[in-house]
Amino acid sequence: MAQDLAAAWAAVVALARTPRGDGTAPTTIRPLFAADPERFRRFSHSADGLLLDLSKTSISEAARGALLDLAHSAELPARRDAMARGEAVNVTERRAVLHMALRGTGGFHAGGEDASAEVAAVLGRMRDFTLAVTEGRLRGATGERFTDVLNIGIGGSDLGPAMVARALWRPDAPLRPHYLGNVDAHAWEEIRPRLDPRRTLVLVASKTFTTQETMTNAALVRAWLAEGLGEAAVGGHLAALSTNLGATADFGIAEDRVFPFRDWVGGRFSLWSAIGLSLALSLGWEAFEQLLAGARVMDAHFLTAPLEANLPVLLALTEVWHVNGLGLGTRAVLPYDERLARLPAHLQQLEMESLGKRVTLDGAPVAHDTGPVVFGEPGTNAQHSFMQLIHQGTRPVPADIILVARPDHAHPDSHRKLLANGLAQAAALMRGKTEAEVRAEMEAAGTAPAEIARLLPHRVFPGDRPTVTLLLPHLDAFTLGQVVALYEHKVASLGILWGINAFDQWGVELGKQLTGPILKALEGAEPAGQDGSTLGLLAALRSAQG
Repeated sequence: MAQDLAAAWAAVVALARTPRGDGTAPTTIRPLFAADPERFRRFSHSADGLLLDLSKTSISEAARGALLDLAHSAELPARRDAMARGEAVNVTERRAVLHMALRGTGGFHAGGEDASAEVAAVLGRMRDFTLAVTEGRLRGATGERFTDVLNIGIGGSDLGPAMVARALWRPDAPLRPHYLGNVDAHAWEEIRPRLDPRRTLVLVASKTFTTQETMTNAALVRAWLAEGLGEAAVGGHLAALSTNLGATADFGIAEDRVFPFRDWVGGRFSLWSAIGLSLALSLGWEAFEQLLAGARVMDAHFLTAPLEANLPVLLALTEVWHVNGLGLGTRAVLPYDERLARLPAHLQQLEMESLGKRVTLDGAPVAHDTGPVVFGEPGTNAQHSFMQLIHQGTRPVPADIILVARPDHAHPDSHRKLLANGLAQAAALMRGKTEAEVRAEMEAAGTAPAEIARLLPHRVFPGDRPTVTLLLPHLDAFTLGQVVALYEHKVASLGILWGINAFDQWGVELGKQLTGPILKALEGAEPAGQDGSTLGLLAALRSAQG
């Protein structure tokens, strides 16, 4: 099997490094459309209302076949199914990976335990709590209805829920959502004036209830509640998303307001769990259920669709082509919908924390590149910032362009222009503009020959810049659930293809370990064991602080 896998990798790389049979370079895209008028039909796929267009990449029929062979050689279907069965696919931590169970689907088990039954119990408690708050049966200490929910967390306890809330919240929704993640107290000072302690419900999201940034912010907010309401009233405004009942009790949170989630839920995959309570409260329980339902539909597609029509698998194979075949180590995410402004940040964590690994499952160095750098901004803003580099920079940057067919506003002209820009960017990146086209354009405009010669090199676009387009019929809780689950399963597929553990994150630990001694030094202790640069910076900070 190892030989088969090595041969499959070699076949993909060979196709990416040698000219095609027609003599075109394996990086070119434009000739593929010239040779095949049906290319869009052959390289676009639909699933439950979503359309994924891969035609504007340089993947040929031969390359697609080699990539699918790689997926089979890596035993992707079997390893995917092992994850769904609750096997300990997170081998370094000896844990199952069951974020699919969180969508409320039955039949998931982990280590002999009925994970689905546990999820159902927590979802039931979340539902009861949410309805009690949104229907006004559960109120603040002064008897007023809650109007705002403040979620205090960081990483997966902040980015995912904040992204979904940004995308789906409407003024007629039950509560206004706020997210406090950064330990920088400027973040709290920016949020605080918008909140009234009498009407604010605070969620503290930390599995261990020891996360430094979260607990520092929680202490600030708790003090604010005590100042505004009195110490005895604080508990009535708090809930926790945690498993540490002792620590939550010490903080003043009643046990019936603590909502747990298990260690088979990674933070970046956790917005479907108790971590999503802020979403249920701010969007309403029905919307949260629709979010889960959309994810369930994508789960079913991932688990049952053949690889050649499986959207998450095809996304993963496209990434392999770009990263490992063509050596393209970055990817832009460009949602042409302002409501998805925080989606690039969520995908940045989901993918880079999962796939930023340099050893295989058995601890050997990986033989190829793994996770690319992911960045992005909404279109059309991105067109006026970093898109210049993507169009004319020295190295292509693949991009995911996300379009929404129908908006939720009554301004059709604005939406047509938005969609036109998104489609035009994808077309321009693929087509480019040749020297001959630039010359003809300038001659038709009456430009003097000397001026044409001067400007010609600057106005040429190389083209053959790959894009993937994801088209949503509209944006609601169901379709957003589909999209987030799509990218989650893409990550799982890439972990299998690259032979790495996509579900641990040891890389975040070292900085945490070093923070403690440095914090003591900033508090006045004698610094010890620090490098010369850190010692110099500590001295400079002390001087600047007087």
